[in-house]
Amino acid sequence: MITPLEIQNKEFKKVMRGYKENEVDEFLDKIMIDYEKLYKDNIELKDKITLLQEQIDKYANLEKTLNNTLIVAQTTAEEVSSNAHKKAELIIREAEGKGMSIIEEANKDVVKIKREYEEVKKQMHIFKTRFKTLLESQLEAVNTSCKEIVEDAEE
Repeated sequence: MITPLEIQNKEFKKVMRGYKENEVDEFLDKIMIDYEKLYKDNIELKDKITLLQEQIDKYANLEKTLNNTLIVAQTTAEEVSSNAHKKAELIIREAEGKGMSIIEEANKDVVKIKREYEEVKKQMHIFKTRFKTLLESQLEAVNTSCKEIVEDAEE
């Protein structure tokens, strides 16, 4: 390939009427061939640059999309985690509230049962006392009747 220095330093021999036509033509042919090759290479390289730039743009867009997707996924994961923690705390609070309610209800039932037990115990004591009194009075009546019968029989 001819370099710019060769083109600059090229000297044509002078003849009577100017440069030798054959040398000038040969040199111009060489320049034309090299220039044409460079021109084609330049076009191919520009096409490659365009193609590579399109691929870079495509990958940049893909990277941007992936980054956005990752950000959305991270945000969603954080929201899900936050919601799960809130729901867990709510469930715990509800369970604690229900547990306290059950305990309060059980304590009320215990107090009520103790009162009922004391009332039944008191009524049992009253019943025992009345029954004992009744039995004693009946025994007294039987004894009195027996004495009267024995006294009547003795008389």
